[in-house]
Formats: sequence, C-alpha cells, structure tokens
Amino acid sequence: MTTQLRTGHEIQLAARPDGVPTAANFALVQRPIPELADGQILVRNTWMSVDPYMRGRMDDRPSYIPPFELGAALEGSAVGEVIESRSAAIPVGSTVSHFAGWRELAVVDAEAANPIDTTLAAPQQYLGALGTTGLTAYAALTEVAPVRPGDTVFISAAAGAVGSVAGQIAKALGAARVIGSAGGPAKTALLRDEFGFDATIDYRAGDLAGQLAAAAPQGIDVYLDSVGGEHLRVAVEAIGQHGRIALVGAISGYNGVEPARTPDLYLAATKEVTLRGMLVTSYLGLFPEYIGKAAAWLADGTLRTRETVYEGLDQAPAAFLGVLSGANTGKMLVRLG
Repeated sequence: MTTQLRTGHEIQLAARPDGVPTAANFALVQRPIPELADGQILVRNTWMSVDPYMRGRMDDRPSYIPPFELGAALEGSAVGEVIESRSAAIPVGSTVSHFAGWRELAVVDAEAANPIDTTLAAPQQYLGALGTTGLTAYAALTEVAPVRPGDTVFISAAAGAVGSVAGQIAKALGAARVIGSAGGPAKTALLRDEFGFDATIDYRAGDLAGQLAAAAPQGIDVYLDSVGGEHLRVAVEAIGQHGRIALVGAISGYNGVEPARTPDLYLAATKEVTLRGMLVTSYLGLFPEYIGKAAAWLADGTLRTRETVYEGLDQAPAAFLGVLSGANTGKMLVRLG
C-alpha cells in the first residue's frame, strides 16, 4: 500500500461558534494522506494538546494568528513517531513535536518538526512542562514580569497547565510567597499539597478581593494573568508600587462575555505598574535555556506536573470544551495511540 492510498482521521471545524462552542462545531472526517514530497515526513501522532487560545481561532476575525478554516482540520501542538521520511535530517523512528495536531497522521515539513529526547522525559511532557506551556510560564516570570527574590506572586488559573508550572517556577526564582487562584476546594488543595503554593483562593467562593487581601495583606509584586476580567481588576488593586503584570491570556472573555468590571488603569498608572502582554512565539529563543532548567527541575522534584487525559481523536472536541470550562487539572491532553 502506498502513502497515496493511505487514509487517516482528522477533526475539522464544521461551523463557527456563536458564543460558547459545542460539539456541533466539530466534525470527525476521514481523509486521504498525500504522497510525501522531498523534505517532508509522515508522523503518526501519539499525543496532542488542546489549549484555551484555540477558542479565538474558531472565530473569523483578525488576530495574531490566522483563524481556523471552515471544512479544514484544526491544528495545534502534537508529538508522534515518524513512520515515513523523505528528509535526511529526521529518519523513520524519530519522535518529533510539531503543530499539525487534531489528526491521526500528519504530513509535516521536516523544518517545521522538532526531534525530542524521550530519554529526558516522557513524550507528552513536550506538550506541557517542556513545551510552549512551560516556556510561557518561564518567559512570563523571567522576561515579561520578572520575579525577584522575596516577591509575593499571584497566579490565576493556577491549577491549569501554565499556572501550575508558573507557581513552581516562581518559587524556584526566589519568590517568598506564591498565591494561586483556582476553582473549588479540590483544586486549591492540590495547589497547596502538590504544587507547593503558599496560599490559595477559591474564586468560585466569591469575594476575590477579600480573599486576595487575606492571602497577601502586604499586597503583591507580580501577577501572571491568564483570566482577565475580575481577576485582573483585583490584581491591579492589590499590586504594589512598580508591580509587574504579565498578560498571558483572558479566558474569562474568550466566548464573547464582557467582563463585569475592568481594571482601573489610572490606578495602575499611579502605582507605576508594568502591564505587558506576551505571545510565547516571541520567546522561542529561550527554549534551550528553559529545557535545561526544566528537565533538571522535573528530575529532582522541584517541578511537578499533572495531566488530564482524554482517550482517542474523537474525544478531542470534548477535551477542548473541557479546558474552556476548567475541567482540567494541569495539562489537558488527548492520547491518540
């Protein structure tokens, strides 16, 4: 059988959502796999990632990254085994990471694939702590809103993929106190007992400002924002003079919901606060530095990770909808094989 006759399943965008996405926005389709051109590889995907930023790509509007196309496969980070190669640089049997997720078999230009060292960590770690998820946390707290020894650091969505790693990195960078916000007592307990946060906030219990004031009576120095809305407003009120805020995401507004109260930017100005947005793609040059540190942290237990795993490509939409609703603890992944 030639590759021209081979087929594989993929998840396509069937319709753009009107507000909160549903399963009806996705379709599982079987497609032929084209013959490889020179410089390409065929990857059997074994793990794929679903991430909150993908929600924005479901809408047809300008952004920092093009929207998903209707009737075409979605895309995102994945890892897998090279089963056919027309590239001398990446032989058959290699394990690679790439950006052609949401499908069983992916034809990838070799220059767009990154061979990974599975002796260093499990392959799926390259989608989480050793991937752009971990790099986001590291760049946010070293370049965008640098943590200094003795700082009090506040992390939103702290039980999620970026937040759980960020809290531990903040401690490794010398933070004196790390506070995490998560939804529900099970997640806040996990932050304290497994991820080493000093204090936690259950945002579902209400009075976010009061809870943060109790956890940080002297205020905060650094805030990593993945939520926006009320979390950002409260952080601006609690942050001290010359505080630093990394604007990493705003999941509270991804489905078109307007925040009830926006942050007081005049207050931020009078405190001389730095609010700086970030795209992880601007910090890919930090990967070698970060991988070296993160692999050592994983090995000695400084960095602990959790995964929420859905089984099978057909469950990818459910996993994605779950990550938007906070159903995951740690990194949300889909195991394909």
